[in-house]
Amino acid sequence: MLGLIVITVGLGPWVWPLPAKLIDLGARNAGPGWAHPLGTDQLGRDLLAQLLAGGRVSLAVAGAAMIVSISLGTALGVLSGMFRWLDGPLMRLTDLFLALPVLPLLLITVALFRAPLSAALGPETGIFILIVLAIGATSWMSTARILRGEVRALMARDFIRAARSTGTRNGAMITRHVLPNIIGALTVSATLGVASAILMESALSFLGLGFPPDMATWGRLLLDGTAHLGNHPGRALWPGALITATALAVTWLGDGYRDQNDPRHHAR
Repeated sequence: MLGLIVITVGLGPWVWPLPAKLIDLGARNAGPGWAHPLGTDQLGRDLLAQLLAGGRVSLAVAGAAMIVSISLGTALGVLSGMFRWLDGPLMRLTDLFLALPVLPLLLITVALFRAPLSAALGPETGIFILIVLAIGATSWMSTARILRGEVRALMARDFIRAARSTGTRNGAMITRHVLPNIIGALTVSATLGVASAILMESALSFLGLGFPPDMATWGRLLLDGTAHLGNHPGRALWPGALITATALAVTWLGDGYRDQNDPRHHAR
């Protein structure tokens, strides 16, 4: 299901060549038909084309935010697990971020830096970078805590002690021995991070603090469709269904990978 969504969205212009921003006032609020399989919005823009274009933006935000989140979480988790003198300060920092209300913090961050970044980098690029950094900087905590536990258990293994006894430097220890042995937990955290980033971006767009109104994302389409639920429910149901399906597919993929690499699963 995830592969179908990603391939369809990625090949959007070839799947449905109609431009997402094409305005046709004569076809405003049209229902599903041959010309517009999912109907049109209040400006006559094709809903299918907007869903495909919005999916590319939403998935790009989710992937970039996941990279930021995983990078921060991996760095803090590995350092905390390997060096006991860093464990206390880094875990207290993690607890501090866990105690913060994420959505209000995101709203404040976007509201404060939206105008400066839009003026400096343009409305689309500036807001893209802002949303990616805001989501990534507020979603690394679970990764750090999981990897910290994995690394602490790993440091007690015999091959780590043998590597230390031969004078292996910390950098080489991390790249040769630590990271290859926590790749399973890292992959699971990455998949869950994608699902979380998709939901956060959709929430920001739904609250009107995401991308500009003329730039389609699934969250923005969901916001626009809620005003027409009575007459055209599909305008809200389709983007909502794609958000839900993508988040579920990514979560199930992470759960399946975790079960596949869990020795207790094989024992059962």
